[in-house]
Amino acid sequence: MDEAKTDSGAAAIDICVQHARDMLASQLPLIKDKGYDFAPQFRQMTIQLYLLGVMWRYGESLSLSNARDHAFVALQSMLISDGMSKKLAQQRIVFLRNMSQVEGGGDALAVSMGYGAIMGDNSMPALFDEYRNEARVSGALWRLFERGKKIMFIGGAVAAFVAIWAATILLPKSEGIDILAFGLLAAAAVVVPIFLVGLFIYRVKIKKSDSSASSPS
Repeated sequence: MDEAKTDSGAAAIDICVQHARDMLASQLPLIKDKGYDFAPQFRQMTIQLYLLGVMWRYGESLSLSNARDHAFVALQSMLISDGMSKKLAQQRIVFLRNMSQVEGGGDALAVSMGYGAIMGDNSMPALFDEYRNEARVSGALWRLFERGKKIMFIGGAVAAFVAIWAATILLPKSEGIDILAFGLLAAAAVVVPIFLVGLFIYRVKIKKSDSSASSPS
């Protein structure tokens, strides 16, 4: 009896996952044509929440008890079958559970759009259209952030190396801890200004985004 229930549960998961894959296959060409430029992490999260909604509704059509929770189980199975380790998939599901609801307990927009999606409709492009002018999730801002991280890491490392090398040559009697501190100060002298400039650019972009969103159309 227990084995039959296990087989039935596994079959329901497989059916929901296949339905989600079919829905995704019908939607991805539509957003590809739009030429969206979102941060990869945001795009991935939004699609996963959308698929959660898709599987939630499909689970209800199969008369599954607690179809929303079942959708999380199916999504985890989908992530694992796509190559994610079980541990990372479990961590991802915890993250998606937190992101699936907004303050007040309502469902996130991506979940709601996925729940109401019909095969071949325009639901996923409509979902991403809601964030097209949102600077916080833009690909340009993400690329700026990634470049800034590389510059800070490489610049800070080079500055620290040069400072330690110079201190070793010019101040041979200095203790190791003093030389290390000198290197750290040199690295900070490079990293902090870059960080502040990046923070300034981020705030400017966010301010422009908020202004354009609040301006009357």
